[in-house]
Amino acid sequence: MTTVLTTLITAIQSTINEHSNEVAELDRAIGDGDHVINLQRGLDALTAIESELTELDWSAAFMKIGMTLMSTMGGASGSLFGTLFISMGKAAKGKELDLTTFSDIFHTGVESVKQRGKADLGEKTMLDTLIPVANSLVADASNKIELNIALENAKRVAILGMESTKDMIATKGRASFLGERAIGHIDAGARTSQLMICAVADVIVA
Repeated sequence: MTTVLTTLITAIQSTINEHSNEVAELDRAIGDGDHVINLQRGLDALTAIESELTELDWSAAFMKIGMTLMSTMGGASGSLFGTLFISMGKAAKGKELDLTTFSDIFHTGVESVKQRGKADLGEKTMLDTLIPVANSLVADASNKIELNIALENAKRVAILGMESTKDMIATKGRASFLGERAIGHIDAGARTSQLMICAVADVIVA
C-alpha cells in the first residue's frame, strides 16, 4: 500500500479538529456531548499506527482500522465506525481498489452499520450521510462515471444528507428521547461523517 492512507488519516484528523467545537455544540444539543472527543481519540490511535498500516494491503488495513476504532473510541460511534471498517476489510479481501470495487466495499460496510445500529435512512443518525454516499458511489460506478466526478457527487450528497437531519425527529440514541425538541439540530454523527467523506474526496481529487 502507498502512503495515501496516512495522507487520508491526516486529512480526516485535521478537518475533525478544525470543526471540533462546532460538532461538540451539535452533540451537546441533542446527544451525549462526547462524540467528537471519542472520534478524536480514535483518530489519535490511528495516527499512532500509521507506519504499521502502510505495510498492509487494503483489506488488512481496513480491518486494523476498524478494530482500533472499536477498541479506542468507546460509545455507540466507536462500535459503528469499527463495524464499518471491519466489514469493508472483509469485503475488500483479494480485490484491487478502483471506483467499482470500492463502491461495493463501502456499500457493504454501510449495510453492516445499518444492521449493527438497527437504523436506516431518515432516523437522524450518521446513516443519513453514509447511505446516500454509498448509493451515489454504486450508481456512478455502474454508469462508468469518471472518478473525480463521482467523488464530487459523493461530497454533494454527503452534505445534503447531513443537512437533512436538521428537520428530522430522532428515533435512535439519546436524541430520540427529545421528540420534536430535536428538530432544528443537525446530528453530530451525520456531520462528522460528512466532514470525513469530504476530506477523503478532496485528497483523492487533488
